[in-house]
Amino acid sequence: MRHLLLAAAAASLVLPAYAEEPAPIPSPGEIAAAAPATDWIAIAPSDLLVMDLAPDAKGKPRRVVIQLMPAPFSRGWIGNIRKLAAAHWWDGTSVNRVQDNYVVQWGDATEKKPLPQGLVTVPESEYVVSDPASKETTSGGKPVIILSKDEAARRAGRMDRDRGLDIYGSGFEPATDAYAPRVTFESGWPIGLDDRKVPDQRWPLHCYGMVGVGRNMSPDTGSGAELYVVIGQAPRHLDRNIALVGRVVRGIEHLSSLPRGTGALGFYETEAERVPIMSIRVATELPVAERPRFEYLSTESESFRRYADARANRRDPFFIRPAGGADICNIPIPIRPVEAK
Repeated sequence: MRHLLLAAAAASLVLPAYAEEPAPIPSPGEIAAAAPATDWIAIAPSDLLVMDLAPDAKGKPRRVVIQLMPAPFSRGWIGNIRKLAAAHWWDGTSVNRVQDNYVVQWGDATEKKPLPQGLVTVPESEYVVSDPASKETTSGGKPVIILSKDEAARRAGRMDRDRGLDIYGSGFEPATDAYAPRVTFESGWPIGLDDRKVPDQRWPLHCYGMVGVGRNMSPDTGSGAELYVVIGQAPRHLDRNIALVGRVVRGIEHLSSLPRGTGALGFYETEAERVPIMSIRVATELPVAERPRFEYLSTESESFRRYADARANRRDPFFIRPAGGADICNIPIPIRPVEAK
């Protein structure tokens, strides 16, 4: 009898088979989707460039929407782009270049179409800005910054080849950047920083989907009439060498899926290969009901901090080993469409 009582007592300590399992850890996308409405920032229609390509072979429309960069970045080029769009200059031009794992480029293939009056020539110095008034911080008051290994060692007064510094306040393991002493997010954009000689020196980064200005050899900086979008691994070597003016927020598949050009640098060799551009307009020129609407997750919000940490340290069920860090271009800013009311 004593043995039966002991056995019964031991059995009562065993957890039932239906005990609840721990809740699954959310993925980065789930974190962004759960962000409160107050963490999302609307993109002004005046900052959206709408490009309509000729319909595809099945007659389906192809629309690409580009968000132009905010001040203080690339002001001269963006001013030119607004003038080009207002003049309907791109109507009847084409996509002329598709280079695999690199860029898609569009403009006037003949290079003979007259440009509208009033375009400015922008100096190379404008690839980089220094404007402390526009620096953004996290909700905790600390800038979200990643230091490169060398910069981290410099600040620590030693050379440690194995460690950088955390993204402040994010919970990241050490992260590095191969092209800038520091990288950060400012007003929803990936930005490089270098204050070693000039205070608050910053520039936008060539991540996937970023839109830049085609140019000839230096000192030419391009007018903005020739534009390209990154469709491959981030060509960060172009940072501070070419102007970046925006990013594709919708429809990049209409560009990235195009046949690759067979000419040098991926240029199309015949007119038949080129994809006609029907129109490019600033969204405010479209009827109100037809204007696209988007918003991005504030990079100064707690939701973005959690999202960025999850991108660097994947803990959701599919992953076996968290990476412990992330390249800044592997932390894309969440952007979502807004339904018209």
